[in-house]
Amino acid sequence: MVSPFMMPPTGFGPGSQPVEDEELTYTPLPSGMNTYAPHLPEVEDAALAEPALAMLMSMADAAEHGTGAEFNLATLSPAARAVLADAMGQGEVSMKLRGIPAIAVQESVFAGVWMLAGAGVDRIEVGTVPALAVARAHLPHRPALGSLAQRNPGVVNAPALLAEFLDKSGSWGPGMAPHVINLTLLPHTPEDLDWLAEALGEGAVTILSRGYGNCRITALALPHVWRVQFYNSTDQLILDTFEVTDMPEVALAAAEDLADSAKRLREVVRAIR
Repeated sequence: MVSPFMMPPTGFGPGSQPVEDEELTYTPLPSGMNTYAPHLPEVEDAALAEPALAMLMSMADAAEHGTGAEFNLATLSPAARAVLADAMGQGEVSMKLRGIPAIAVQESVFAGVWMLAGAGVDRIEVGTVPALAVARAHLPHRPALGSLAQRNPGVVNAPALLAEFLDKSGSWGPGMAPHVINLTLLPHTPEDLDWLAEALGEGAVTILSRGYGNCRITALALPHVWRVQFYNSTDQLILDTFEVTDMPEVALAAAEDLADSAKRLREVVRAIR
């Protein structure tokens, strides 16, 4: 039997159509991405700044050849050091290296040009990534307990993942392609994550890469294993992965980045001189 009462079709009636001349509203687009903006340091005395400019040219040469190079900033006068710091600015990637001494790493606005600061450390490295970030990465800040981690109720898939991590970590070698496990696509429980945190431990290096949202990279105490987490602009976790590799690609400066940095460093020097 058909009911005599009929619901009106959707999309019709009062309020279903826009009011004439009413301004449309849109969902805001992602924003806040850091991009390179040309900046020239303020130089009052060109002669005092010359050592800094010479060092910038040497950095450009190192970036062009793509080989790792270090520059000791303690050799500069305060005036030249200020010019260099002004030229470097702050890029998208920062790192915290635990150890003695603890070192803070900040990428400059020139990709692949890294500033390192700590007790007795004041230098710049040019390369895909600072050497100490690789050397210290998996020194245990919190040890990896492996299968000895306490297994509470609710741990379901984590032991199988640990077996895969142990296998890939033990067999990984330089030049091999990264092995990625996408945790976002795998079934797991909160207890699985807690158990893996104990089983894999934590290394000495944490990295933050800022672009559209953030990418947070944590070295684990198991060699060559990293946790890479991507967040959107509202800080919601959108991709959670583990990578078995020397250093996650998202933290590296590519060869093209270094070549571009070499060009821009020379442009800055020419503009000042």
